[in-house]
Formats: sequence, C-alpha cells, structure tokens
Amino acid sequence: MIKTYLYRNDKQEMVSNINLSDVHRHLSHADSLLWIDIYDVQSRELYEIAKIFDFHPLAIEDCLHDSPRAKMDNYEDYQFFVLHALRYNEESDNEITTLELNVFVGPNYVVTIHKHKLRWLGQMDAICSRSTKYMDKGADFLLYALIDGITDEYFPILDRISIRIDELENEIYDESIRGVTEEFLALKRTIILIRRVILPQRRIFLTVNGKWKFDIREENVPFYTDLLDHLERIVDATETFRDLVNSALDTYYSIINAKSSEKLNVLTLISTIMLPLTFVTGFFGMNVPLPYQDSPFATVIILLALILLTFGMWRYFKKKQLL
Repeated sequence: MIKTYLYRNDKQEMVSNINLSDVHRHLSHADSLLWIDIYDVQSRELYEIAKIFDFHPLAIEDCLHDSPRAKMDNYEDYQFFVLHALRYNEESDNEITTLELNVFVGPNYVVTIHKHKLRWLGQMDAICSRSTKYMDKGADFLLYALIDGITDEYFPILDRISIRIDELENEIYDESIRGVTEEFLALKRTIILIRRVILPQRRIFLTVNGKWKFDIREENVPFYTDLLDHLERIVDATETFRDLVNSALDTYYSIINAKSSEKLNVLTLISTIMLPLTFVTGFFGMNVPLPYQDSPFATVIILLALILLTFGMWRYFKKKQLL
C-alpha cells in the first residue's frame, strides 16, 4: 500500500494520492513537501520507488531486512533513518515486539517504509488527508512528528511496567518461587529490550558540540530539544526500573534463603532432640541382659526420662531463641 500526501505551499493546501510519475515535477517546487508512506510492499515496487528518488541500494537493503539497531546514515542529498516503535502485549510469550520504521528525509520530501501497521502513522495519515498540521513546517518537522508520536507510545508501556514492579514487590512475600521468578525474568527481558531499542535512537538526536547531526530549521529546534528530553526520560526510566527489578529480585532471594534457613534450623533442632532419644531407646532395646530389665517399672521410668529429656531440650532451645 502506497499513500502520498503533497503540501502545496503556494495554495496552502493538501493533495492526496498523487501519481508517482509526477514526483519530480512536484519536487521542483522547493516550498512544497511530499510525504510518501509505503506499507508492506514487494521488493520490486520498493526498488522502483528507490529509482525515482535515487536511494542508495544499501539503504534499500536495510528496508528489506529488519535491523536490530536504530541508526542514521547521511547521504549526499538525504538522510536515512532506521527507527523502532514498540508493541506491548502482556499476555503474549513475547511481551514486547519491535516494529521497524525506515525514513528517508530529503530537502522537501519524506518517504516512510514499514512492514507492519503503526498506530501513530495511521493517525497521521488521517490528519494529513484533511489538514496541513504536520506538513507546513518543512521535512524536518514532519520527521519530528513521526518520531515524537512513536516515542510517546513508549510512556504507557513504561507506566504499565512500573505498576507491575509495584505488584511484584507486594507478591514476593507470599507467592510461589517459580511464579514470581518467571515474572521477574520476563520484566528484565522487557526492560533490556526497551533499552536496546531506545539507546541508539537517543544517540541519533544527541548534539555534538552544540550541533545537530542533520539540518534542522531554526524554528524547529525547540521541537527536537523536547524530543530529546522525552528520549532521555525513557532512558532514565528504564535505568530506574532495571535497578528496582534487580533490588526486588535480590530481596526476594534473601526472603527465600531466610525461609529455607528457618526450615533447615527446625529440622536440625528436631534431629538434635531425637538423637538422644534414639540412643536411649536403642541402648535399652539391645538383646542383651541389662539391670532391672525384668522390673515392671523400667519401661515407665525410661518413658518418663525420655519425656523429661525432650522437654528439657525444648526449654533450652527456646531460651536460646533457637525455636
């Protein structure tokens, strides 16, 4: 599916579904802006579009194969971006799925390529079909709008992760070992994946000696500054969540070890109490002649001695706070 949106600066209007054969004619107007959104097309169609804009074959190869890292490549007349959105499904085995978005940004055009539907791009499609909101401030502002919308979708995911961490911190005192451990490990995988996605994207928009890595109009710089602030907040949040999960997991293991030690102490004390009882009963149970063996009071005396010995040991351990 290929959608096209053209902002005509001379008439301050939007035109949709233009013919690709007319692209060069529209791009000849420097004040106009063309956005082409390409969704799930075949490689043949993609190469045809690349031929129109003279995109580098290596960039097209990146579009055809999923790239695990966000990046920006500077070419002579355009920049190529690889970005990632997130899809979160807590009930799925893979809670986090990355959705790649490839963006070509030229002087007065933006080409977006993606294999999966992106919610934010769908909203922008609907807006651009009837409004100039994202198209009347240049290609760099349209790029900002695309990335900012994707970035904003991270925050509900982070909010949900924060809630899950709070829930787990309450569950570590009474839940089964296996269930809580699996929850912790799933959360750690989720946080690691978010960090692996967001850190390269943040590096793209970091300034070097106060300069951006690609051309941005002066009036659009505040928007990118705000975007960088959002990315920094996401990075800070993932670092905080990682520390919280590690601390909670350490606390959980400490609780488990304490419970295991307590059970082991009880078993040890029971064994300690049973040891002299076993010795006495074994001694008098030997098949050899013993003093008072035939006395009717021997059994009663031995039984009372065993009871007193057991009670005495129990009192001693209680006094030493071992029970």
